[in-house]
Amino acid sequence: MPRTREQLEQAAVEAEAWLDRLELDKPDVTVDNPSDLRAIAAALAAVAAAENAVTEAVAAARKNGRTWGDVAMVLGVTSQAARKRYGDPAVAVPEQR
Repeated sequence: MPRTREQLEQAAVEAEAWLDRLELDKPDVTVDNPSDLRAIAAALAAVAAAENAVTEAVAAARKNGRTWGDVAMVLGVTSQAARKRYGDPAVAVPEQR
């Protein structure tokens, strides 16, 4: 399963494109109604959108002076894990204690 936001977004796009190309009259296609598969693609797109929303929220919190400890507490991870996943070395916000 895709892990990064970019991989999630790409997988959702590729799934939708594949479903759009399905030709139901082909003998090797066993799907009569791809709505269940489209639901999976839609859920994948929702996961990607949620990941983007979390990333933006973390960036806003950091810009507002929140520490990685604060962010990590909300995410339910360690400060190090939060920093590794959402940190951008180009945007340094000093830790406040």
